[in-house]
Amino acid sequence: MKTVVKISLLAAVFSFLVALGTSNMLAAPRHPHYLHALSDLRFARALLQRPDGGALRHEESEAIRNIDDAIGEIKRASIDDGKNIEDHEPVDPHWPWAGRLHKAREVIHRAIGDCSKEEDDPATRGLQMRILEHLHHAEAHVDEAIAIAH
Repeated sequence: MKTVVKISLLAAVFSFLVALGTSNMLAAPRHPHYLHALSDLRFARALLQRPDGGALRHEESEAIRNIDDAIGEIKRASIDDGKNIEDHEPVDPHWPWAGRLHKAREVIHRAIGDCSKEEDDPATRGLQMRILEHLHHAEAHVDEAIAIAH
């Protein structure tokens, strides 16, 4: 009898673990566009950091703050790839500042496109609107920085 109880308990635990693993695998690809946006936002943030470690202008630091807010919204929705903020494409430190700003704007624009995809779940529409608001503010600040740089 003890063997039957042990086998039943083992089967129950195994079933629970399989169900848990399956739900995590199904949840991850639910919002692949947000995962792509996270990658783009890390890269845009790195582009906006001064290569010499110098002080950022108000526009650039506000763009980074908005990018961080958008990343935070995405992560609060449990859409996280587990990567560090420093995990992004390499940025050439010799790239001219105006070129970096233009590339940052392009990458933010791509992230806006990724996050603008139609949402099936009405509960996530508020999240989507908050993310897009942060990204549009970041884009506007980068536009201001571009105008100053030229």
